[in-house]
Amino acid sequence: MLILINATAVQFSPASVQEGIDIAIDGERIVEVGRSLSAKYPEATRKDMHGRIVMPGLVCAHNHFYSGLSRGILASIAPCPDFISTLKNLWWRLDRALDEESLYYSGLICSLEAIRHGCTAVIDHHASPGYIAGSLNILRKGFMEAGLRGMTCYETTDRNGGLVELEKSIEENVDFAHLIDKEKSKKSAPCLVEAHIGAHAPFTLPDSGLRMLKYALDSTGRGLHIHVAEDRYDVSHSHDKYGMDPMVRLDSYGLINEKALIAHGLYLSEAEVDIINQRRATLAHNARSNMNNHVGYNQQITAIERVALGTDGIGADMFEELKFAYFKHRDAGGPLWPDGFLAMLQQGNGILEENFSARFGVLAAGYTADLTILDYRPPTPLQAENLAGHFAFAINSSHVDSVMVAGRMVYEERAFPQAVDQLYREASRSAEKLWARMDAL
Repeated sequence: MLILINATAVQFSPASVQEGIDIAIDGERIVEVGRSLSAKYPEATRKDMHGRIVMPGLVCAHNHFYSGLSRGILASIAPCPDFISTLKNLWWRLDRALDEESLYYSGLICSLEAIRHGCTAVIDHHASPGYIAGSLNILRKGFMEAGLRGMTCYETTDRNGGLVELEKSIEENVDFAHLIDKEKSKKSAPCLVEAHIGAHAPFTLPDSGLRMLKYALDSTGRGLHIHVAEDRYDVSHSHDKYGMDPMVRLDSYGLINEKALIAHGLYLSEAEVDIINQRRATLAHNARSNMNNHVGYNQQITAIERVALGTDGIGADMFEELKFAYFKHRDAGGPLWPDGFLAMLQQGNGILEENFSARFGVLAAGYTADLTILDYRPPTPLQAENLAGHFAFAINSSHVDSVMVAGRMVYEERAFPQAVDQLYREASRSAEKLWARMDAL
């Protein structure tokens, strides 16, 4: 047993701040939170927090680890005047060029950097059309080696190979979910990685693909993870080809439930918002990506009941994502204050609760010991009433001191337990080869 003593215990929503708190952890669970717990558990190892903030772990609700080696990309990229050209000229070339080596280093480095920025979990969404079978297990390997909790899935689509690609995508999703089930049945270690059933977007999914996705959901018991209405094109395409809104089309095939994760959703109709709320699905809001791709702003965000924050592949710094989300919302004339976005940060843990058969996001007995520890010394009072203001205007990833996942320190006092310098060198070499392959396509 481990006891974190003299912590400043912080909760997101409802907000709370308590000083001088001890947190007793046994295995992967919190067993008690209170004061002066050392006397109650005299055999436990003690670690003094010296007043540092201990809070539930941060969750990135939508990411693309396959893009990890795109930073500063030097491949030849044609001009991208709109969203579809950005996909075709950059991202769909990158994902076609991925092989096992580049995917491994991309996933592992992204996992390490998510931890360093304070994340305890990342919800990933993957594509590598030239390397489908086994790709999700490579990403799982990176999660496990870094010690990061997460979910991943394969982006079902027909954009490269029609029916054959659809079938291979579904097979990879189903096989990976069954692999996870097999690993969980062994009960030899905490389950760190779970599965969604992935799909790219409605505009690259014919009706046959939706029927396949329904089979995958039913046969695995998982939820759908998909981009919807990231750009107006997705809506126009759906109206032109199918005569209905994209979310209505997805729902007509029984694909939306409480485990569904809808990324972006910038151009949802009122009927589509109702579907999300009635099915208790979650929307992943990706403010920085939307700004970068110039696709617009989600004016429906306040109408959706379950909203979490993601990055859409722009790293996993959730402190920065919260700030951008809040400031962009205010710039767009939105009514929410920082506490609304702190609640979105909390909802990331809600996604984990829907998928991991465990409790997350609260410092209390019985909850999973996924914790983020900050060395933040506030120059003004820190209390429940202004916690969200500190997140929006001060606290950032430079304050991350340690990260615990499933009761194990995976980053402690600003250092990883494993050597990482060589991994970064190998990743850089792999990135150069990846960019060369992109130019050869």
